[in-house]
Parts: sequence; C-alpha cells; structure tokens
Amino acid sequence: MPADSPRHLNLWKQQLGHTPESVWQQTSLESLVLADNQLTEISERIGEMKQLRMLDLGHNQISCLPEAIGQLEALSDFLYLHDNRLSSLPGSVERLKNLRYLNISDNQFTVLPDTVCKLDRLVELRVSGNQLTTVPDSIDNLKHLRELHLRNNKLQTLPLSTGQLRELRQIDLRGNPIESLPETLASLPKLEKLDLRWVVSFARPAELPIWLSGLEDRGCLVYR
Repeated sequence: MPADSPRHLNLWKQQLGHTPESVWQQTSLESLVLADNQLTEISERIGEMKQLRMLDLGHNQISCLPEAIGQLEALSDFLYLHDNRLSSLPGSVERLKNLRYLNISDNQFTVLPDTVCKLDRLVELRVSGNQLTTVPDSIDNLKHLRELHLRNNKLQTLPLSTGQLRELRQIDLRGNPIESLPETLASLPKLEKLDLRWVVSFARPAELPIWLSGLEDRGCLVYR
C-alpha cells in the first residue's frame, strides 16, 4: 500500500472490495482516498472522521451514501463522488456548509438534489454525464459558484435564476438537447466561458439569440 502521513491516507486502486475497519479507526485523518476499489457501500462510521477536509470515493460502485456523511462538517477541499451508481444524496449532505468542490458526474441522477443547492460555499459543481432534465430554481443559492459543469445530460434549458449566480465564470452545457437559454445569462458580470458545443440548436448561426453576441462583445468565449 502507498506510504502516507498520519493525516493523509491514499488507498487508490487497491482492489479492496470493501473498506477495512482499520480505516474508520483513523479519526484524525484530514484526507482520505478510496477511489477505484470496487466499493459498493460506505460505513456509517465515516461520520466519526470529524477532521476530514477531502474525501475521494470516485470510480466505485456505490449506490447510496450513509446519512453519517453529513457529520463531516470540516469537509472543505472537495467531495469526489464521480463514476458511481448514485441517483440521490442523503439529506444530511446539506450540513457540509464548508464544501467548495463537489463532483457527482457520471452517476444516475435525473434531478439535481435540492440538498446540493444548500451548499452555499460551493465554488465548483460538476454534474456531467447524468440524466438531468431540469436544474432547480434554487440553484441561485450557490452565490459563490464559479464553475457549473452540466455536460452530457438531457437539459433543454436552464432556470431564470441562473442569472443570479454573480460569481459564475464558466458554464459547460456540451452535449445537451438545449432548445433555449434564459437571457438572464447575459447579465452575469464575470462569465468568461459558455460552452455550447454539440448542442444542435446553437449550431445554426441564424437562430442564435442576440444576447449571445453581447456576451462575446464583452469578452466571454462562447463555444458552439
């Protein structure tokens, strides 16, 4: 196994199949990597790891998370859940008020969980490769969000409230069946990149909304 410091444990790609009890006993850990281990579940004991700032559970086969994950209130650097079998998150996730980076891409979400929209310190949110058909109006709670990644879902539009994300720099909508977008996006003062590649309705110049040109005129890169 990889060598680790007392506060950092990296068990990436160790073919564990399940998490050894000895891991949950290390309650002073600040970072824990359990990625790519064919894990199907996570013990409630994870809630005892009160000092965790970073948790990587990506590239496993996890279909649900324990409510105890909401006890990780020191989690701030990132929570990486990419490439699992999740279709929902426990309500306790809303208690992760210090979290700045969340990746739930390549799972089985059909809706963005409301609990995510209560994580008002998020700076980056990645939900690509799911089955989202809508984004909730409550997305505007994420006042510090700088990057929103929604590539390869089933979105036809975004809510008007997206225009309230005044810190937003990047929106990735590649590969969605977008039919229209709210003009409120034109009022985002810090938007630097709007990615609409592989969006059929935005590939036809004659049908592009006028406000997109306004974004480009002020320096926003619009990819299509």
